[in-house]
Amino acid sequence: SLALILEAQAPTAVPALLSASPEPNGAMGNCLHQAELSPSTENSSQLNLEDLWNFSYNGNDSFPELDYDASLEAAAPCHSCNLLDDSSLPFFILTSVLGILASTTVIFMLFRPLSRWQLCPGWPVLAQLAVGSALFSIVVPILAPGLGNTRSSALCSLGYCVWYGSAFAQALLLGCHASLGPKLSAGQVPGLTLGLTVGLWGVAALLTLPITLASDASDGLCTPIYSTELKALQATHAVSCFAIFVLLPLGLFGAKGLKKALGMGPGPWMNILWVWFIFWWPHGVVLGLDFLVRSKLLLLPTCLAQQVLDLLLNLAEALAIVHCVATPPLLALFCHQATRTLLPSPPLPERGSSHVDTLGSKS
Repeated sequence: SLALILEAQAPTAVPALLSASPEPNGAMGNCLHQAELSPSTENSSQLNLEDLWNFSYNGNDSFPELDYDASLEAAAPCHSCNLLDDSSLPFFILTSVLGILASTTVIFMLFRPLSRWQLCPGWPVLAQLAVGSALFSIVVPILAPGLGNTRSSALCSLGYCVWYGSAFAQALLLGCHASLGPKLSAGQVPGLTLGLTVGLWGVAALLTLPITLASDASDGLCTPIYSTELKALQATHAVSCFAIFVLLPLGLFGAKGLKKALGMGPGPWMNILWVWFIFWWPHGVVLGLDFLVRSKLLLLPTCLAQQVLDLLLNLAEALAIVHCVATPPLLALFCHQATRTLLPSPPLPERGSSHVDTLGSKS
């Protein structure tokens, strides 16, 4: 009879259903975490078990439907290793200290009276680059993990505002420095430096509004908020990063090559400062890819692909953080090269002739 068949099949159905529930995997360490069942999934599983055990023949030979998709999704979580966790706090602190010291030194050398670094083309722009690097170095500990649960939402928003605001401002300043070149020299165009300062920093501040509004403190860690309500802010931030950190340097390189190929002039001024974009270019690319994946505009085929993307996000963020240590040496190297070519060579013939005159007078 059907009742006997059910009694024989029920013990096999229960272990099969229980095996679909997640089990902790100790081999993955801290990389994979056990997924938590949602309340709807837990209730549906309990109801299905009760229906199987208490099933009685009532003329209907259909079994209750099981939510296999929810059970399988909970049984196969895909969580990646986070490289920038609490153990990376020394990296954040060391980078911040070195960046502050290096940026302060460059700022002092640029503003020191009668400093030869003030002969660099566009030295006020270079000073603003050093200030931007110093501001970034100051807020690095605010966004660092492992400092406890003392950070508030307002502090996290301020940290992200200064973090990306200084980076946007530096990228725009580098673009203007490469495009205008010698025109940025002191006194070349009246009011140009002041206008660029106000305009570029104002644009950078506006570009930071999306990430400032879409960030919060979660478990003592400052993180961006990913939700449907804030999807427009997330999209705006991803587009801003991609345009400033990726398209801007590509546009400068393209304009340089096009003008050189057409014989229309030298094009943008290429120098050692362009190395700055190497630190932020990966961040703009990977952040754009991550937004496409979160918006389901780009589907990743496997869990391994998602883990690789998360790893690239951490590496790109770490590389962007290091820029605050690398920017001051780049500025110092640029000023050294510029002043070496601008300063006149010592008058060797005059010194030789004066030495001959001295010998003649003695004789």
